Amino acid sequence: SFYTRRCLTEDPTWSLITVPHLTELCIQHIVHNFEKNPILNYLLPEHQKKVVDRLPTSLPLTVTANIVSHEDYWKRRCLERCQVCEVSNYGDSWKRMFFERHLENILKFFIPNTTDPKQVLDLIPLCKGYVRKLQIDQFLPPVRVDHKEESNNPSNKEDAAELSEVYKHHYNLKDLVTALPHLEELHLIYGVKGCGMNFEWSLFKFTEQDCSNLAAAVKMCHNLKVFKLTQSKVSDDQTKLLAHNLLDHPCLLELDLSHNLIRDHGAEALGKLISHSRLEILDLCNNQIHHLGAQALAQGLAESSTLTSLNLRLNCLEDKGGEAIGRALLTNTSLKSLHLGSNRLSEPTAAVFSQVLAQNPSLTSINFSCNHLGLDGGKQLLKGLANNKTVTELDLRHAEVEQETNFLIHQIVWANREAVRVRSLQHPTAEPL
Repeated sequence: SFYTRRCLTEDPTWSLITVPHLTELCIQHIVHNFEKNPILNYLLPEHQKKVVDRLPTSLPLTVTANIVSHEDYWKRRCLERCQVCEVSNYGDSWKRMFFERHLENILKFFIPNTTDPKQVLDLIPLCKGYVRKLQIDQFLPPVRVDHKEESNNPSNKEDAAELSEVYKHHYNLKDLVTALPHLEELHLIYGVKGCGMNFEWSLFKFTEQDCSNLAAAVKMCHNLKVFKLTQSKVSDDQTKLLAHNLLDHPCLLELDLSHNLIRDHGAEALGKLISHSRLEILDLCNNQIHHLGAQALAQGLAESSTLTSLNLRLNCLEDKGGEAIGRALLTNTSLKSLHLGSNRLSEPTAAVFSQVLAQNPSLTSINFSCNHLGLDGGKQLLKGLANNKTVTELDLRHAEVEQETNFLIHQIVWANREAVRVRSLQHPTAEPL
């Protein structure tokens, strides 16, 4: 019989592990050619994830915006731009965060007559499904053209004045915000951050044309719920125009015009807005509203059935204005929170609010801080609180109220707050007062 010997020669360094699977090779090819051929939606879910995990963040948004929905990819793009990313402020959506911040950044550095408007408009089809809130804390004015050679000619002075005004107008938001169907919040400040040694008051000019453009934009933004225009030197006439355009708005619930230059005539327009809209929150902190404006707001408050919060801190209402607001609250049953801090109020206002505390069934929070209520004013409020079960916050800091009176008021308010807490524990689904 014959015996056969078979010898096998092996390479000890060779391994199957070094040979990529066909799937792996395909994934590499798809990633490499993604910009030209983004076939992500044709892949199985597990293969989609492998592709997305390897996609470079430098890919154009025209490729990724409407194809890549995986949150991990947009998280990478967000963290690449900014280390501090609080995604809970964006409905826990990294994609929404990316597009809102990206659009905000373009708008903050948009220079009218210089930046190409297509930079914004071309982004609309890519981001319109995700943008719900825009916070733009600066608007740059156009670049000023030097016309020194014309300044000596008297016939050109009027033209120069008009030209000077033109060079203050900012980006017109109308085409953008009316094309964002899910936009619910708009926070704006017309000014320039970090202008340094180049400071000019004109950099902080909210022009009549700006106001007209913005009023038209907000009116057409039908899903807008929150509108904030602060620190922008908004005047009475501008306030009237904005209020007029918001009168029949179907969704607006919150309006913040704090830190502006609104006086009585502007407040009158807002009083009408309160009574003819669905507005729930109005913030007019740090304006120049006196008693006539407060009386107009009070009239709107008396007719309103929706307003729950009114902030008039840092105005000049004085007792004529404070008393008017108080009398409106003898009939109004919707307002829950009222801030009247720093308004030169004294004992006559406290006397009216003594009645309010005794009769009003809805107020839960009142702030009288930094006024001159005095000893008698404090006693009036204490008297009104005797049978009150609803007020859970009453701020009397620096209101010149006697210490003992303040202590007794605090005890009543604390007991009310504790009663609400106990009720909420017993009925967790019930809406808190």
